[in-house]
Amino acid sequence: MRTRARTRIAAVGALAALSALALTGCNSGNEADAAADSSAPASDSASTAASPKASSGSSSSTSGGGSSSKGGGGGATAACTLQTVSIKFLMSDHQATEQQAATGTLKLTNTSGATCTVVGPTTVTATDDENKAGPISADNSEEGSDAVDIPAGGSATADIGYNNLNTEGTARDTCPVGASTVKVGLPKQPDTTVNVLKADGSQGGYFSVCGDSFKVGAFTVG
Repeated sequence: MRTRARTRIAAVGALAALSALALTGCNSGNEADAAADSSAPASDSASTAASPKASSGSSSSTSGGGSSSKGGGGGATAACTLQTVSIKFLMSDHQATEQQAATGTLKLTNTSGATCTVVGPTTVTATDDENKAGPISADNSEEGSDAVDIPAGGSATADIGYNNLNTEGTARDTCPVGASTVKVGLPKQPDTTVNVLKADGSQGGYFSVCGDSFKVGAFTVG
């Protein structure tokens, strides 16, 4: 009897110990799960807090790149004006024939320290020195007046086509219009008076036009 009682007591004790161990394991698991659950929101919060900073940094970098790109672009080229170019008008080095016009030259030289551009019609007006005929005028709107950039110290020239052969085929000085000066009007600039030079650039030129018209060509650099 005593032996059975001892065995029963020992079995009850072992069962109690196992129950306590199982309970402890469950509590430990629940505590671990709770700790994991409580740490997840903190991690999410940290991630959310970090996200705006990363986004802000990305935006700042993009903005900086745009600013750099914009700063790298060149500005618009300034228009050539009477203050930035000198103007010469040279008479033809040959007299016109029935097959070929005389060819004078309108020359612009950039006297500034930066490139300037000529865009739009340039006008030339000739008035007879003795007022025996009315002024005649022409521009290069039909021949070509697109933008032409003239570098600092560089020049652009336009041909002046005209007839200086009268109906009798005699001296050019007998044409209705004979001008020792002409007026030149650059785009958006007031007319300025320049002397007519000989073909070699010396003084004493004479722009003699038989007829009532002449032509101004497009500018080319060089």
